[in-house]
Amino acid sequence: MTLLRWVALCALFAGKAIAQPTDISPFVAEAGGENARVVMRVERLSDGHEWSSNPERANERFQPASTSKIPHTLIALETGFAGPETVFAWDGKRRTFESWNEDQTLTRAFQRSAVWVYQEIARGLGEEVMSEWLAAFDYGNAEIGGAQDLQQYWLRGPLAISADEQLAFLARLAREDLPLSAETYAKAREIMLAETQEDARLYAKTGYNLREGQDDLGWYVGWVEDGAEIYVFALNMDLPGFDKAPERQRLVRHVLDRLEIFAAGE
Repeated sequence: MTLLRWVALCALFAGKAIAQPTDISPFVAEAGGENARVVMRVERLSDGHEWSSNPERANERFQPASTSKIPHTLIALETGFAGPETVFAWDGKRRTFESWNEDQTLTRAFQRSAVWVYQEIARGLGEEVMSEWLAAFDYGNAEIGGAQDLQQYWLRGPLAISADEQLAFLARLAREDLPLSAETYAKAREIMLAETQEDARLYAKTGYNLREGQDDLGWYVGWVEDGAEIYVFALNMDLPGFDKAPERQRLVRHVLDRLEIFAAGE
């Protein structure tokens, strides 16, 4: 018996599964994704089994853009700064998307990705509080810079996170293993719920980062709960323009469908 087989058998009899990463690059290609420009990672939390495309890119850090609204929402909830129905009054300034140009609740701001609401949260809680919480979450490099960066550190840096780090953070969130109250977890699930299919629930957030001199960056991250099983996922990809932004969700949903985790839908 080889040493490798002996280690595998010991792990099996100890009740510990050995994660075997599975290449999902063909599924990404089916959906029109170019492997060099896309990384997608999926992990089943019950046994640590992983599926991955382009693992070389999985450790590369990028600005999280609006996927940072996940930890920022958790911070707002846990500190009592805002609840799901807290209203943020629009200041009358016209912004990029029409849906932003009105009063927002925290829930609507998350779902509409209204940047100005989260700038107000960061400004209201302040540099020290935001920095301490991101460090407590072990969220990427957890760097927000100085006071001059407080309105854009998740868009222009210095905050940065990789797909692997997104997975690790989301796994802790889905397991309720972050330093948060049960009330915060329950409210966060209400806010983040994107879709239900029978007993399966999809929690997710997009992100989009404009980058000068190169393609933009798109994110789609989250998790699926289906009975006792939880699957976390993270995708980032290069995008030639905002008109291609829907490719983030479409690609992820195609892969989740092919893995029989969550149907792609129409």
